[in-house]
Amino acid sequence: MIFSLASRILRTVDPKCLANVAWNFGFKGARSVMLYKKRMKQGIHFPPFLYISILNSCNLRCQGCWVDVEAPRNAIDLDTLNRTVNDAREHGNSFFGILGGEPFMHPELLDFLAQHPDSYFQIFTNGQLITEKVARALRQLGNATPLVSIEGSSTVSDERRGNKDVLNRTLRGLQNCLEQKLLTGVATSLCKTNIDDLLNEVWLDKLISMGVHYTWYHTYRPVGPKICGELALTPEQIKDVRRFIVTQRAKKPIAIVDAYYGHDGHSLCPMATGISHHVSPGGDIEPCPIIQFATENIKDSRGVYETFTSSAFLKDFRETAAQHTRGCIVLERPDLVKQLAEKHGAKDTTQRQTAMAEIESMTPRGSQWIKEENIGEIHWMYWLAKRFFYQDFGVYQKDTTR
Repeated sequence: MIFSLASRILRTVDPKCLANVAWNFGFKGARSVMLYKKRMKQGIHFPPFLYISILNSCNLRCQGCWVDVEAPRNAIDLDTLNRTVNDAREHGNSFFGILGGEPFMHPELLDFLAQHPDSYFQIFTNGQLITEKVARALRQLGNATPLVSIEGSSTVSDERRGNKDVLNRTLRGLQNCLEQKLLTGVATSLCKTNIDDLLNEVWLDKLISMGVHYTWYHTYRPVGPKICGELALTPEQIKDVRRFIVTQRAKKPIAIVDAYYGHDGHSLCPMATGISHHVSPGGDIEPCPIIQFATENIKDSRGVYETFTSSAFLKDFRETAAQHTRGCIVLERPDLVKQLAEKHGAKDTTQRQTAMAEIESMTPRGSQWIKEENIGEIHWMYWLAKRFFYQDFGVYQKDTTR
């Protein structure tokens, strides 16, 4: 599997793009995790991976979306983006996730990427605005990988994403990326209406035949103003997702990403471990994208590193989450999210200003943490990568209970 995947990537990715992913994401990304672990021992927490929602606007209206896509545009300006990345890079960071809304609606996205050739960016996108011209520009820059979201069949995609002909328009953007030899991924938020279509070998084989290099399975998070709780997976389905990913990683020549488990199968939360936090379209520093409360902003004159590392709010969130669950604190304990926001006087970072009411209305439900079963990695490559670079970093208490 690993040799077939490596061969496929070498044959189908532009050499400049390949060199950048190997150096800026591979080597320097690993180094940033090592620096994070070193800082942790000193009681300093600055995430090695920052996820930045650069604007709220989007051309789709997905079920369960928590972003203010229908509100007036709120975007982080180019100077602030540059200052944030430069400050983070000075402290060892080289990888940044770029989210929205739809990132390609930001008028300065390509200018932003062009000013950071020594960093690597993963762009979460619906793909519909990636024209041939945009794809060529990304190839010339060589420092970004588009992660294109596909949510099911034609019918399911239209229903899930609130528009018509969604799948075909997304596939056109995906094809433009592949034709320009970009390292390209496909992401799916698994829910009850698409799990049967997309969590199977037939779908993986189709992605491989198209030339896709990696895929990322998320599980649908019922949060926000329109929760759509009926889409949430059952505990048994969540276990099926984990079993499938671990099994297929050892079989298929396509990289499969997940964000919720370590090498030994123990669940984790990236926010609780401190390996990643989120910046909102308004520049607010949130524990994670679905916790829309903050006490700090990247526009703070202190600089992003000092702002992050001195935040009592983020520290309390990490520690509280790790003390109470190995899963998602928002889904399992919305009452704790409310308590922490009130304790720190955190502001609602949404334009709709209903984040607290949304948390109060939530019914606790399960997440990725299933205490009865830990499904460890089978393939040695994933086992080693997670063992050394993506783990719980010892933040969880052994007596963690629901």
